[in-house]
Amino acid sequence: MYFPWDESRPAFADAAQWFVRTTALVGDRWDAPGLGEWDVRALVGHTSRSLLTVEAYLARPAAAAELASPGDYYRATRAAAAGAAVAARGRDAGVALGADPPAAVAELAARVVALVGARDGTELVTTIAGGMRLGDYLPTRTFELAVHTADLAAAIGAPAEVPATAGAQALRVVTDLAVADGLAAPLLLAATGRPGLPAGFSVL
Repeated sequence: MYFPWDESRPAFADAAQWFVRTTALVGDRWDAPGLGEWDVRALVGHTSRSLLTVEAYLARPAAAAELASPGDYYRATRAAAAGAAVAARGRDAGVALGADPPAAVAELAARVVALVGARDGTELVTTIAGGMRLGDYLPTRTFELAVHTADLAAAIGAPAEVPATAGAQALRVVTDLAVADGLAAPLLLAATGRPGLPAGFSVL
């Protein structure tokens, strides 16, 4: 596996718990601006899909691993990630959280973290981009949880204190994508205090 399972599993669990804790801080601000066209509820809904997809994909075993790394997954899904359907799914997932989103998120996280904890990472799952080993797919979910919980924290004025395990894994995903796409230089310059990144810069 591209990422060691004994690192990926706790990183995912820590990211999930950070998401749970941050969601519990929303209070009555579910209609406040979240990210882009999303309000806070839709942002939380979208982030919850990082848990839901793990559960759904584990229920759909793949015949073979067609993608070998998180980078392969993100490169394969770039076009789909830019589509309007992503925004709509986020809104729908927000609605599906019901009248008590913090409780729904906490229950979902507990269920999926336990599900992952019972696996060894070699399981073949069917993602939207094709078959992958769970151990290669899970870091993409840790990355999404880390990034979007940071978005949520910014939206509600909460501390953006990403757990060290999740932060390290998410940054490795960023690094691998940047290096593969020839974007290491601007990222290195920005990270070391040089002038800011170009407008619209993203490794995704």
